[in-house]
Amino acid sequence: MQITSDIAAIVTGGASGLGEATARRLAGAGARVAIFDMNAGRGEKVAADIGGRYCNVDVASEESVDAGLAAAREKHGAERILINCAGIAIGEKTVARDRKTGAIQPHRLANFARVVMVNLIGTFHMISKSAAAMMTLEPVTADGGRGVIVNTASIAGLEGQIGQAAYAASKGGVIGLTLPVARDLMRDGIRCCAILPGLFATPMVDGLPEEVRQALAAGIPFPSRLGDPDEFARLAQHIVENDMLNGECIRLDGGLRMAPR
Repeated sequence: MQITSDIAAIVTGGASGLGEATARRLAGAGARVAIFDMNAGRGEKVAADIGGRYCNVDVASEESVDAGLAAAREKHGAERILINCAGIAIGEKTVARDRKTGAIQPHRLANFARVVMVNLIGTFHMISKSAAAMMTLEPVTADGGRGVIVNTASIAGLEGQIGQAAYAASKGGVIGLTLPVARDLMRDGIRCCAILPGLFATPMVDGLPEEVRQALAAGIPFPSRLGDPDEFARLAQHIVENDMLNGECIRLDGGLRMAPR
């Protein structure tokens, strides 16, 4: 699908990191971009920079998503592009033992549920609501294409590390739903793919000590550096523009295979 000035896009998690880079790239290609995020300060700034719209949205809340979609569509019309980048990460082992007291603590269920609610259920929530709108639009490609959905999973969804049970489960779920969603929507001309990023220079990683960042980068086979968020954004744009990409989960990790820790 060609990105033009009459194409509307929504990027969840678009206020920072991979989502911000993708929002900026899509806007640079001509799309009218709405940013769904809970960080109002960053979201409004990015939206102002790209001539888009910021909507304060919690993807895990139906009321919040419905309000955001109404606001975005009022300004830009129904979206033909949805990029799901919103996500959270909580590091917690299945069972932890306190080194000082020896006390044993099971994984807090509320933490596990929250990660799955945002990363997996929130992603599917956005897919379902956006696809319903895309189905009402006229095709814009010779093959009858109406829209494109790009999910953000993670290589942790395949090789989760110690302390990543909740995060890996949520991202593994995103990987698992991508092909069935593509099959569900194929007759309506809506494609769905997922990107599995490895280690990228996002705010989460930027907050680590420099020696830790260097150690992480050294573990990536080639190139031995952290990924640039724009490299993620470029792949997202390519998926949108390449009509033969559908139902695929694409690793973007420099050949990294995650070790246990």
